[in-house]
Amino acid sequence: MQLFYAPDFITDSYTLCEEESAHCVKVLRASVGDTLHFTDGRGTLIAACVEVADKKRTVVRAVERLAEPHPLPYDLTVACAPTKNIDRFEWFVEKAVEVGCGRVVPLCCDHSERRIVKEDRLRKIAVSAMKQSLKCRLTEVDAMTSFDDFIGADYGDAQLFIAHCDPSDDKRLLRDSVEPGRSVVVLIGPEGDFSPEEVERARAAGFRPVSLGESRLRTETAALASVMTVALINQ
Repeated sequence: MQLFYAPDFITDSYTLCEEESAHCVKVLRASVGDTLHFTDGRGTLIAACVEVADKKRTVVRAVERLAEPHPLPYDLTVACAPTKNIDRFEWFVEKAVEVGCGRVVPLCCDHSERRIVKEDRLRKIAVSAMKQSLKCRLTEVDAMTSFDDFIGADYGDAQLFIAHCDPSDDKRLLRDSVEPGRSVVVLIGPEGDFSPEEVERARAAGFRPVSLGESRLRTETAALASVMTVALINQ
């Protein structure tokens, strides 16, 4: 199945943009009467019939709207300091969407080597990964957020964790700390790790220190490991 992203597919009739129209007609060889699938990124899967197959202006009509076929039984937010090499952080965003992550927050920390991100590009990567992995809910990608602003927000009854590298801290493994079926928020630090002061402020805000294992992981690897851990616990 080929999945298209159409957040404004609200009425029965929908016209694809020129780029998507060209992809449908020239690459997918779509013709009148064919069925295409769309998502609004908010959990709806739309089956639509091609009424006009034109490389500049393809028109479809919705024939069925379904609730998200395989909704995740949990909600996960990963706040991660972007890497100095932005390619590695972009890789994480792509994989987080594929595995299952509700929200990614680029985090600005004391030791951050990158303090600016192009959130529009990150969101495009998230859209592409959603379509590729056939998901109907688009992962939210926030603008760069300060550490203190993030930990000061209200997360309701979510489970709050901070993964850091200080071996002197008494930490449980994340896999032994997450309760399935609940919302989870995980903090992942920059290449230089969180500062001791940040760890203490996170603790005071209700975040529990956790470990991701014995290996020393790169930032983007640690972030993906947290996504994988929560996903596996919820299977």
